[in-house]
Amino acid sequence: MELYFSIATLLEAQALILNILLAEGSNILLDPYLMCKKTRRLRGKMAEICRHDSALLKEIINGINLGFRECEFQFRNRRWNCTALRKSMRKILMRDTRETGFVNAITSAGVTYAVTKACTLGNLIECSCDRSHSRRNGGQPQMVNAVTAVAALERQQAAYEKTNATNIAKRGRGKNRRGKLLKNIKFPEGEWEWGGCSDNVNFGFRHSRVFLDSRYKRRSDLRTMVKLHNNRAGRLAIRDSMRLECKCHGLSGSCTVKTCWLKMTPFREVAARLRDKFDHASKVILRNDGNSYMPEIETFKQPTKYDLVYSDESPDFCEQNMRTGSVGTQERECNSTSIGSDSCELLCCNRGYKHRIVSEWVNCKCVFKWCCEVTCEKCLEKREINTCL
Repeated sequence: MELYFSIATLLEAQALILNILLAEGSNILLDPYLMCKKTRRLRGKMAEICRHDSALLKEIINGINLGFRECEFQFRNRRWNCTALRKSMRKILMRDTRETGFVNAITSAGVTYAVTKACTLGNLIECSCDRSHSRRNGGQPQMVNAVTAVAALERQQAAYEKTNATNIAKRGRGKNRRGKLLKNIKFPEGEWEWGGCSDNVNFGFRHSRVFLDSRYKRRSDLRTMVKLHNNRAGRLAIRDSMRLECKCHGLSGSCTVKTCWLKMTPFREVAARLRDKFDHASKVILRNDGNSYMPEIETFKQPTKYDLVYSDESPDFCEQNMRTGSVGTQERECNSTSIGSDSCELLCCNRGYKHRIVSEWVNCKCVFKWCCEVTCEKCLEKREINTCL
């Protein structure tokens, strides 16, 4: 009996320690300043950001907030709506479901996006636009075509990965495979000039990784590997959706010279693509080697670095369960005519719904007056509302 008690106590203590560590990790997203409150234990670039770079830390926090806001928008009509009510998000982040994977990916993407945008706007002293392709030979314009532009981007990406991601560079040895970035960019015909202010996405990519990944040193732990995978998938969603924008120059509107630069896709478009990745996320298990993972179902193909992965099953989010982070769908507004995720049948989990008509004052009969005023009347309108039981 004493042996049983000691083993049980040990297991409980291990579980408690694990929960504390996981809670601390989840708090970094919910309270980004938590990382910097422990600066004595920090080393390297993370310590530099926390101690000396308040502007960069501010942009990192803006990026995390951007990710959470977009998460709420993308899932506003689903059972799980990315809510933070009653500390539910804290519970979600302590598990390893596909919802956790999306939160990690979208916040990683948000940090990459916010830091990159701050570089373009000149809000950070340590970075600016990416002008690596714009000028050469003492400042002379660099004229390129699709072939030479692709070669230049491949050289830049190879140099970046060799310097900042040795493991990626090793996997990339041998056959040179063109990444999604170059597949997604549509290059104009003929010659054009690299110019303008290209978004410095590699700077945002690197600092998103430093802040969100640097705490996780052990990679033999499945939960850590899954988290790092989804973080990277979020960053890649920003980098590999870059597009080319061009502007024509010439007399009388002619396009004698075309200047082009790389620009990030609007964050909402990136978030929508990550939401699609969420819908097709792969459940994975640890391989026998203990250093990698594989699909739970052997016949499924190995997820790529752009896919989202998870290892825990999600709750159905129909009923309130604070242990899992589910707040339930009671009192959620639903659409009785929809057949999608916002339908009353799906959102209310077949519990039924109540129908009522409410009256609201809204602006109506608006008239534009020169110059520059819009005047409206107030009208009483009736609106049908359905809420889940």
